[in-house]
Amino acid sequence: MNEIIKLAEYISEFNLDKVPQNVLETTKICVLDSFAAAVGASQDETIKGIIEEYQKIYRNDNGIYVWGHEVRLPVVQAAFINAMMGHKLELDDVHTGSKTHIGTVVVPTALCLAQQLNSSGKDFLEAVICGYEVMSRIGMGFGVSSHRNKGWHVTSTAGTFGAAAAAAKLMKLSVEETAHALGMAGTQSFGLWAFLEDSASSKILHPARAAASGIEACFLAKAGMTGPVSILSARDGSLFRAMSDEYDLTLVTKDLGTVYEILNVDNKPYPCCRSTHCAIDSALKLRENHSISADDVKKVVIDTYLVGYKQCGLTEGSRNPKTPTEAKFSTPYTFADAMVNGSVVLEHFSEDFISDTNIKKLSDKVEVRADDEFTARYPNHWGCRTTVTLKDGSSLSVEVQDATGSVCSPVSENDIKSKAAPLLRVAYDENNVIDKILDIEKQTDMSLNMYLNN
Repeated sequence: MNEIIKLAEYISEFNLDKVPQNVLETTKICVLDSFAAAVGASQDETIKGIIEEYQKIYRNDNGIYVWGHEVRLPVVQAAFINAMMGHKLELDDVHTGSKTHIGTVVVPTALCLAQQLNSSGKDFLEAVICGYEVMSRIGMGFGVSSHRNKGWHVTSTAGTFGAAAAAAKLMKLSVEETAHALGMAGTQSFGLWAFLEDSASSKILHPARAAASGIEACFLAKAGMTGPVSILSARDGSLFRAMSDEYDLTLVTKDLGTVYEILNVDNKPYPCCRSTHCAIDSALKLRENHSISADDVKKVVIDTYLVGYKQCGLTEGSRNPKTPTEAKFSTPYTFADAMVNGSVVLEHFSEDFISDTNIKKLSDKVEVRADDEFTARYPNHWGCRTTVTLKDGSSLSVEVQDATGSVCSPVSENDIKSKAAPLLRVAYDENNVIDKILDIEKQTDMSLNMYLNN
């Protein structure tokens, strides 16, 4: 059977009552993590400027709240901006098997539409799970390495499907309508990594447009428009064939309904590209186990997987960062920051902090290399080996197979709460929000209970 039809049937038939308890609890943690990451970015100057411009175009007092603001916009635009905020701080979750940032697409889509439709908390959680399961499987089907190495950003290319899946579930589309919505979502797949070369800030557009496109695809399907159900496998115009040399259609529906990919999501402890996190962990381990200073170091070599090298060690911006975007995608900078300061936090990505001479002195000694061993392990394991050569001729080495926050090196629910609290505090009573989200399946009307601005 056609993979899109199978996904549509899964979405239509999915019922939270049949979900294992650990899946339910994990889903609520994903919602909390994603919502907090977005709220934490709500007062960013770029975000505030975008909201101001959108307010000039869309005036809708009965719309959906932009998170962290007393501003309402029509549902598509609200989801668009909320998804943008979710990606801004680089703290959003990662499904490593598909290299997708799912929460920043699916959670805004589902929460905004659930409010628009007066859905229940149960309806909302069903939509979130459908979005995670569909988006992760489309991402895996692309063939992670080939898809990325062609320059595609899978959070957006697969994200349109995740958003459409969540929206279709909330709108209670038929199997046929859902299949058409997924087809229309796929024909809107987009998103390229060119922003790295220019140090552009447009990466946050990717989950935002994916969220909006997924919702609109469902609106159009409900209105009777048909989409290409053969979007993944068409003889002419196959999305997978166009975007990858190593795609695998079987992964789209493999173990669908029995294996929950939402259980395989990483929670990010550091506000930067996930591909830098193994290097950060290696720096913290070296700092903990050895008494060395930047002045003691002659050279640092970090061997990692090819994609991690390309994203965070190849470009001039990653080797010599000057802007927050470049620093967040710089393995040399984040490694040096961790070694010098013993932590990597949001405040360390201001332009003043980036120019710190102690960090600069150490980061200039860092070389990042692509290593076949780590490349072969990827995307199941996002690891690295760090070798520090000291001026006295001795060397130290540490290997990180899986970064902190991964499924193989997980953080606790309390860790997620501790991460969420200061982010939520930017705009809300954090304890109230955390309690609401972790009890969300009991909410009967999301339009009344989840206006978190109150």
